[in-house]
Amino acid sequence: MSDLDSKFDQAVIDSKNLAERPDDKTMLQIYALYKQATSGDVEGDRPGMFDFVAAAKYDAWEKQQGKSAEQAKTDYVALIERLKG
Repeated sequence: MSDLDSKFDQAVIDSKNLAERPDDKTMLQIYALYKQATSGDVEGDRPGMFDFVAAAKYDAWEKQQGKSAEQAKTDYVALIERLKG
């Protein structure tokens, strides 16, 4: 396991134990970076307009399109470190 993978795995754990729950925009960013790091580019159709949460998640993930897994992991780790303070 690479150093980046170890840092990413620790950041995932840390994200579940933050002192304060991040705002919705930041939560979507955390979700999108995690999905891009672990699954790659978003696939499939965008959820319907009445499923607001799923559509917001899809849109956030789609904004990460083309970002490598390594860059997504790096960005995820940096975001969680910033939120930890």
